[in-house]
Amino acid sequence: MTPRLNPSLARQRAIILSSLIAITVLAWIWVARQADDGMPMRMHGLGLTMGMGAAAFLAMWVVMMVGMMFPASAPMIVTFAAIQARRRMAQRPYVPVCVFTASYMAVWVAFGVGALALAAAMDALAERFDWIMSNWHRIAGGMLVAAGMYQFTSLKDTCLRKCRTPAGFLLEHWRDGWSGSFTMGLRHGLYCAGCCWLLFVILIPLGIMNLVAMGAVTALVFAEKTLPRGDRIGRAAGVGLMAYGGLVLVYPELLPGAM
Repeated sequence: MTPRLNPSLARQRAIILSSLIAITVLAWIWVARQADDGMPMRMHGLGLTMGMGAAAFLAMWVVMMVGMMFPASAPMIVTFAAIQARRRMAQRPYVPVCVFTASYMAVWVAFGVGALALAAAMDALAERFDWIMSNWHRIAGGMLVAAGMYQFTSLKDTCLRKCRTPAGFLLEHWRDGWSGSFTMGLRHGLYCAGCCWLLFVILIPLGIMNLVAMGAVTALVFAEKTLPRGDRIGRAAGVGLMAYGGLVLVYPELLPGAM
């Protein structure tokens, strides 16, 4: 028979999982309201930064990442919390799960800084060079094709394997103490970013606040990391991205927001 989980551990697991779900739902509600309200600020170039300053853009990015990444990262966070709970019950040194989660999110904040820099640079170049505006669909199509091709790379496979096995990851990379937990969170975040980074880059041409695109990316990331055939789902999505990117190159009107 399968051993029953200690009631205290089961209760804590339920609390953490419920908290992650609640935070995710709140993040999606906020993003949906922002998308529905629109961005009244003045746009520049392609409007990729939506006229927002750095602080506002990064705040929006963090909320987006919470909504999009917490569902797929929940198994890793819950597994880490369970290990630390057992250490606490055994009266051994333990670390709150928020340390691991905060360092994991720090990676995505850093990624957001890069996304902001890329979007701002493309907006500035588009204002200066008309060629970028008139050929935006070609740039966007190329980004979509590149994202599809990345789904088949060895780096993608390596990072995805790390993300799909929470217990194995923690066993391999375990470090004691607060600094060790912080380091593990960073490492998990780096593997996660290595697995998904181009899927988030394509939100630039598809629309950073495009709820349909965000939902599709969230569902794909969740499927890749948690479902039994997640790797195959990821490759199928890669084929779809390459096909869609190729169509955008020929038919610019297929790009969201195309005139």
